Amino acid sequence: MSRPEAKATAADLPAGPDAPVFAEPWQAEAFAMTVALHDKGLFSWGEWAEALSAEVKKPGAAADGHDYYEHWLAALEGLLASKGLAARPDVDAMTEAWERAAHATPHGKPILLENDPEFQSA
Repeated sequence: MSRPEAKATAADLPAGPDAPVFAEPWQAEAFAMTVALHDKGLFSWGEWAEALSAEVKKPGAAADGHDYYEHWLAALEGLLASKGLAARPDVDAMTEAWERAAHATPHGKPILLENDPEFQSA
């Protein structure tokens, strides 16, 4: 189902061939992870399209599509969980660890998981 108010205009398109395609680096990373996981055969494009479509159609999706990559990431997480590849609690725990590491890392230094104050090396 299309949403007329969400139709793209020329102003919504990248300014030229050198303009960024993604608004935030994490969006590019989520896109690249999806392609890489597909290339490894973990899911088909049909499965991916179904998962993404289900997320985008959920109530509360922004009419202007500004939350598209949030749905993209939710679809990827859900698809991996449904296949038993990455359980939601594990994904949530890893997200929290990276957030703690980011907060514990001095400005200008690389954010490493080892910077998480709760990090336990094996």
